[in-house]
Amino acid sequence: MQYVRLISLCLLLGSGLAQAQKIGSVDTAFKLLGPDHKIVVEAYDDPKVKGVTCYVSRAKTGGIKGGLGLAEDKAEASISCRQVGNISFDKPLKQQEEVFNQSLSILFKKLRIVRMVDVERNTLIYLTYSDKLIDGSPQNSVTAVPVDSRTPIPLK
Repeated sequence: MQYVRLISLCLLLGSGLAQAQKIGSVDTAFKLLGPDHKIVVEAYDDPKVKGVTCYVSRAKTGGIKGGLGLAEDKAEASISCRQVGNISFDKPLKQQEEVFNQSLSILFKKLRIVRMVDVERNTLIYLTYSDKLIDGSPQNSVTAVPVDSRTPIPLK
């Protein structure tokens, strides 16, 4: 069992995807049994762009199913990315790359954040959306972080 945990940790660390930090939450509906329905706000530092953090708000289902981790969270999410320090790049970026994904249900539904590079405007674009194996959602949110022209965004 320890080997499985070690392998899982190595895969997680080696994936290069950002990890969420919970900032806070607000209750949206009281549930007599189990946790209340909520809107949670989480922060994600871009793992390949130092100085950029994305804040995502999303619905989290409560109740008995939510408390047991069996509920499917809604597809709605909002994103806002900001420069929080000096922007720098360790390596060239891909034109488009998924930087984070998180499961929203026990089966096949994920919240995704994709970074795109607008070379002409020297800007990083972040898109959040959810997908599902059979029927994804077109609901999405987008934000942009302009990078100072003295720091060109390196591309692969």
